[in-house]
Amino acid sequence: MPFIPHTKEDVAEMLTSIGAKTIEELFDEIPKELISGELTGVPPGLSEMEIARLMMERATQDGFYQNFIGAGAYEHHIPAAVWQITTRGEFYSSYTPYQAEASQGTLQLLYEYQSMMASLTGMDVSNASMYDGATALAEAALMAVRSHKTSRRILIPQTVHPVYRQVVRAIVSNQKIEVVELPYCTECGQILPESLANSNHEDFAALVIPQPNFFGVLEQVDALTDWAHSKNAFAIGVVNPTALALLTPPGEWGSKGADIAVGEGQPLGIPLSSGGPYFGFMACKSELVRQMPGRIIGRTTDLDNKEGFVLTLQAREQHIRRSKATSNICTNQGLMVTAATIFMSLVGPEGLRRVAAQSHANTLELVEQLVKIKGVERAFSGPVFHEAALTLSKPVVDVLSKLKQKGILGGYSLQEQYPELGNTLLVCATETKTESDLQNYAAAMQQALG
Repeated sequence: MPFIPHTKEDVAEMLTSIGAKTIEELFDEIPKELISGELTGVPPGLSEMEIARLMMERATQDGFYQNFIGAGAYEHHIPAAVWQITTRGEFYSSYTPYQAEASQGTLQLLYEYQSMMASLTGMDVSNASMYDGATALAEAALMAVRSHKTSRRILIPQTVHPVYRQVVRAIVSNQKIEVVELPYCTECGQILPESLANSNHEDFAALVIPQPNFFGVLEQVDALTDWAHSKNAFAIGVVNPTALALLTPPGEWGSKGADIAVGEGQPLGIPLSSGGPYFGFMACKSELVRQMPGRIIGRTTDLDNKEGFVLTLQAREQHIRRSKATSNICTNQGLMVTAATIFMSLVGPEGLRRVAAQSHANTLELVEQLVKIKGVERAFSGPVFHEAALTLSKPVVDVLSKLKQKGILGGYSLQEQYPELGNTLLVCATETKTESDLQNYAAAMQQALG
């Protein structure tokens, strides 16, 4: 909570203004038998410094680990100002801006968010926002099927996050939409455009294109986008927002650009916290805007020619007839979007590029150190962003256990979702890792492999 420095004089002035003699008199409607009186068993009060020390000691008992896990949730530095501003009462307690005249601050923030996300993805328009990255992809699939009108098949590469694929199936399976998974090249870790060209995939509404993919490998997005368009299908990009600071945005893929871009916004100022909360983003070309779920904030002028912000598009079932709604997901994760907007405003384009570049450099350095160890090899030959798959000579579970004993969360095992890869570990190093951290990980890995 914020520190509110009320002096005795402030309190006395407040009571005089109200007409009460004491603070207790303000609550005289509470029956006396419900008042607990003095607290017993409570230790003497501690100073701020003592409290901070106590809480640090308690937190240390849980253990502190160097985190090298990615797999869709990434540890980035978050400037202290981000959540200091986000948790101000004006933002923290705000809700859906149904009444524009009473919600101009929230609406303006969401408008700025949309503008930044449209710029980052290279698309015409962004909504504000979605529940998470996985459901955003499912909504994009539904959006593509509605817009295509003739086909109810979606092509999803196996290089898309396994959880995303599960969520898509769960949401679209009862709507007579077929999800076809595309195999990947086990040598390079990509979907090969030439393999699609030689396939019999003709009738489908959309091709999903991850960039980077779940293995951290960069897909050949230009060729894949053009192939989808050559089949009169939509191209849906699933992108990491941090990577977009360096990589070509989906709006510029191929000759025409992707049609829809979605992804997980957690890297934009949202801390890792026991699985969430996260938020999903979605952007698209202007011709698809009326099929976009969620809401869109617009900027306009009133009768006095003063600038104002309004809810321009409200396509969810709370706002319009259910039969006309494009989605029944009613959570837009407004607080997370607020944090992301403040984060992007603070770091700016150059700051985001630096985060992405340092994350990429750290991962390359970590991989370079690890592959020098006997029993560690790169699983794929394709280029990566800030995540890479490594094949180990020993069971991944055993290696991760030994690393954890040394205070290192060593990565994510791919054995369950991709058994064909054998003992393969997915590792990630963001800008939060130092040279010492990378060397410490490499030394621990060498010991873990014997």
